[in-house]
Order: sequence, then structure tokens, then C-alpha cells
Amino acid sequence: MQQPLTPAEIVRELDKYIIGQRDAKRMVAIALRNRWRRQQVPEHLRDEIAPKNIIMIGPTGVGKTEIARRLARLAQSPFLKIEASKFTEVGYVGRDVESMIRDLMELAVSMVRTEEMEAVKMRAEEITEEKLLDILLPPKRQAESRESASDQTENLRAALEESEQADSTREKLRKLLRKGALDDRYVDLEVPDRNVPMVEIFAGAGMEDMDYNFREMLGSMMPRRTKRRKVKIPEAREILVQDESQRLIDMDKVIKSAVERVEHSGIIFLDEIDKIAGRESTKGPDVSREGVQRDLLPIVEGSTVTTKYGMVKTDHILFIASGAFHISKPSDLIPELQGRFPIRVELQSLTKEDFLRILKEPENALIVQYESLLATEEVKLVFHEDAIEEIASIAYQVNSRTENIGARRLHTIMEKLLSEISFNAPDLKGQEIPITSAYVRETLQEIVKDEDLSRYIL
Repeated sequence: MQQPLTPAEIVRELDKYIIGQRDAKRMVAIALRNRWRRQQVPEHLRDEIAPKNIIMIGPTGVGKTEIARRLARLAQSPFLKIEASKFTEVGYVGRDVESMIRDLMELAVSMVRTEEMEAVKMRAEEITEEKLLDILLPPKRQAESRESASDQTENLRAALEESEQADSTREKLRKLLRKGALDDRYVDLEVPDRNVPMVEIFAGAGMEDMDYNFREMLGSMMPRRTKRRKVKIPEAREILVQDESQRLIDMDKVIKSAVERVEHSGIIFLDEIDKIAGRESTKGPDVSREGVQRDLLPIVEGSTVTTKYGMVKTDHILFIASGAFHISKPSDLIPELQGRFPIRVELQSLTKEDFLRILKEPENALIVQYESLLATEEVKLVFHEDAIEEIASIAYQVNSRTENIGARRLHTIMEKLLSEISFNAPDLKGQEIPITSAYVRETLQEIVKDEDLSRYIL
């Protein structure tokens, strides 16, 4: 079993992709480590320790979602990001809050199934190889014989010689198959027929799963149809490996493992929670907002949700909520829901220095991304240091003067800056193109000066 990361190691891993926001990183690192600590305490205390849910407060584009997503990858946990504003109170048009647990369960089953299929892949490839050899060299059926004993002996000797020749031919074919020398050959293969009748059910709020389950039930009642397809050997190998892997895994074991993973390490990221925070009101949209909060409360507090894979307990799922809270504030949430999010952390707006670091430092830095994209056209982009500083400065200026959309501003600026080069890239093959501060100013300065224009373009 992989050794769990310490809080300091978690923060170091997050630092590879997210600039700044030290407090938020430390808080999520503690919350993740607490899950491991909970598993180590005596069993009678384990169920009493509730997860330390988090509310992240800060403007858009400062790293809230990315912190949660990277955290889930580090923990190898089922992770679901969903906007709280998609939910509405039961009786209104919208999604049922319990659907997020069903969605998380689907993700967990898919994750565990993929892991199990990877574990049996070698065995599946061995079986696939034998099947392909059987298709390429079908075994001859032994004919019934009623000859005399001497004829039978003679036929047996001939059959043995033929068998040895067949074995020799099979081994030669095996070598050719492994080398890829037969990749251009076509074989006939039985594949499932995907053209099944579709049934649509128009379900009301909170009934989304009924449509899916009913169609699945109809599909299981209908006989599974197959069709013959002529495919090349690499595609045939892919189809057969997939099919054999599915047969080799135990789906009951997969589902059991997925339920455990959701219950003990699932993470749900509730974005835009500030959109459902509203002061007490007896009419208007605030009624529905408060209704959503009350529907969310039992899920966050801990309840049992029915899914098509069985009952799933939400007591120890980690909930990370986030919101800009420009108009409302965390205290506008109903008191019961506030109490289920004991950790509050504020994320800071990005400075010019942060923009500069975002462009250069992360493993998936924007400069690296654009250099790699243009390299596919054999065009070499060379960003000068003063050009990168100019881009960061413009991003900070535009964010200060117009809406603050955080690091997302860099994407719009980079796209505008490199649009001409990206369009003409196929004709610039083999060239090295320097990006200087003069080029950045020349391309973007007019838009930056015109505030109205920058609102629409940058």
C-alpha cells in the first residue's frame, strides 16, 4: 500500500501546479491527512470523527477548483465538481441534491473498474493472442473414422505429423503477430451491436436516474445482439483485450470496493455555494436558495443515499465548498450548514508577481503549453524575459480595471497575442519566432488602452 503523504509533502505537490495560496493549501493538506489519521484511531472512535469540511472564499480564477482537483488526484480519490446553483429545492425545476452522490458513485465504479482491468491486462492479452491465432489458423476438426485398426494407426500417425506441422505454423504466426508483421491483415470478428432502440422518459425534478435505470432494465431484457465486422488485427486485438478484461474482473468486488472508496475517501467540490446563500425571505428566489441549503444539509451531515449499486453513506465524504462571496457572505448560509464547514480559508487576489510565476513556474505553465503546441507545427517560440513580464503586467492591469477573473485572464491575453502566429503556423515550418516585449506591446497596447474594448476582447 502506498505510504500516505504528510501535510508538507501535499503542499509541495500542490506547489508544482498552483502559485501562492499557502493558507488554502495547508488547510486542504490537513483535511486530507486527517482522513488517514481517522483510519488509525481505535474502531469505536472512528465513526465519531467527522470530516473537516472546508469553505474557500475568494474571487474566480485564483486556484480554488484546481486545489481541490489536484488534492483528489494526490489521494487517488473519486472527485466530483458540481455547481451548487444547479440544484433547486424539491418541487422546483432542477437537479435533486442526492444525484451528486450517484454521480460520484459512477465515477468510483469507473475508476475501480479501470484499475482492475489494468491488473488483468496481461492475462487478457495472452488470451487475446490465442484467439487471434485461432482466427488466423482455425484448428481442423477430427473426422469420424470407421476404418480398420491398421488404417486407424496410419491415420493417427498422419494426424500427429499434421498436428506437429500445425504447431510449427502456429508458432511462426505467433512470432509474426508479435512483430506486427500481420497488422495489415483483416479478420472477421463478432462485436456487440450498438444499434439498440432508444427509449426516452421525461422525468421530473429528482427523477433523473429513473430514465437511466429504466433504459438499462429494458436493455438487459432484450437479447444481446452481435454483428460480424471485418477489422485489421490491431483493432481486433484492442476489441478482444477489452472484452477479455471485462470477463476476467469480478464486478461484485469492483462495486464493493467503489462503495468503500466513496464512503471513506470521496471528495465533492461544491462550487458557487455563495449563489445559494440568501437572507431569510418568504418570497422570491431566496426561498428556493434556502430550500437547496436545507436539502444539502442531510447529505453533508451524513445520510444514506440509494444508488443503483446499493446504499451509500455520506458521513465521511469530504465536502469542499467555494464561492466569491461578493454580495453574500458565509454567515448568510443557514446556521446548520455553516456548522458543517468548520474550516474557512480566504484566497488572495493575484498580484503581478503571481501572474509572472504562473506563466513560468508550474509544470503545466502557460508558456510551456504554447511552446509545445506550436512545436507540433515545427515552429519554435522563444519568449524573452521582458515579454513575459509585459504579459503579466497587462493581465494585472486589465484585471484591476475590469472584472477580476484571476489567472483565466492570462488565457485570453495569450490567445490574442499568439492568434496571428497560430493561424499562420503551418506556413512557418522550421522557423524560430521570438516573442519580445515590443511585440507584446504592439499587439495588445491599443486594446489595453481602450477600456471598453478590453472588456470585450481581453
